[in-house]
Amino acid sequence: MDYRDTVFIAVAENLNFSKAAEELNISQPAVTKHIREMENRYNTNLFERKGNKVYLTPAGEKVYNRFKEIARKYRELDFEIGQLNHHISGTFKLGASSTISQYVIPRAIASFHKRYPQIELILMNGNSFEMEKLLLENQIDMALVENHTSQAGISYKNFLDDELVVVTGANSVYAKRKQLTLDEFRQIPIVLREQGSGTLEVIREALSRHGIEIGTLNTLIHLGSTESIKNFLLDFDGLAIVSEKAVTTELYLKTHVQLKVKGFSIHRRFRIACKQGHKSRQVELFENFLADYNF
Repeated sequence: MDYRDTVFIAVAENLNFSKAAEELNISQPAVTKHIREMENRYNTNLFERKGNKVYLTPAGEKVYNRFKEIARKYRELDFEIGQLNHHISGTFKLGASSTISQYVIPRAIASFHKRYPQIELILMNGNSFEMEKLLLENQIDMALVENHTSQAGISYKNFLDDELVVVTGANSVYAKRKQLTLDEFRQIPIVLREQGSGTLEVIREALSRHGIEIGTLNTLIHLGSTESIKNFLLDFDGLAIVSEKAVTTELYLKTHVQLKVKGFSIHRRFRIACKQGHKSRQVELFENFLADYNF
C-alpha cells in the first residue's frame, strides 16, 4: 500500500491527527500533508472537522473500508508467498469474545506460536457483537464468538462446547445451598453481563425456553466482564451465571460456590466466525489448528 494510505487508515482509526502522527512516529504537519494529497487525489473531503474533533465523511468511510480490505489482501499475499518458500510467516488478526479471550484461547495461542513462530498473531477482544462488527469491517481475519445468533455475511463453525453455571460467593448467604428451585432462582438478586454480550444472549434464550423473560429476574446490575462479576460476588449476597471455564480456579480454591437450579441448565457452543466467501490461507491454518487442539 502507498504510505499515504497507511496514514489515512491511522487517522481514520484514531479520528485524531496528533494521535495518528504519534502512532506512525511522524510529525502532525506530515500527516496533514498526506491527507490533503489523498483528498486531492479523490477530489473530495475524506474527513470533516468540527472544532477539535474529526469525523469520516461518507467518501472517507468508503475509502477506509476498501483500504482495510486491501490491507487484509496484502497480509494474505505475504502469508501465501511465505508458504511457497516453505517459510510460514505474516500477520494474523484474531478477535475473540471476552470469555474466550480470557479463559479459552490464551494457551492455544501460545501453542500456535510455538509451532509457527514467524506468524505475528494479534488478539483483539470485546463482546461477541463487537467482534462480528470488526470482522465485517475487515479489521480482523477471524472471530471466536459465544453468541447463538448469526449475522448476514458471516459463516460460523462450532469448535468447543461450554456450559454456563450459577455461582455465588463463598461468603454469600446462599453458599450453603446445594440446589435452588427455578422460582427461587428468579427471586434471588443476580448480576449479569452487559448488553451485546454473547453470554447474556444465551442466558436470555435459555430462560425463554422455560417461559421466563430475563426482565423478570431480580437483576441488580450489569457488568462488562466476567472478571468484574467474579470480584463482585466476593461481597454480594446473590448469584451470577458465568462460563464453567471462567470459574475453574475459583471453585477449586473455594472462593466461589456452584449452585444447581432444578430442571435448568445452559449449554452452548463457542463458534469460529469468518467472512463469507474466500477463506485466506492463514484463516484455514488457524481453523485447522483449533480443530486439532486439545482444549
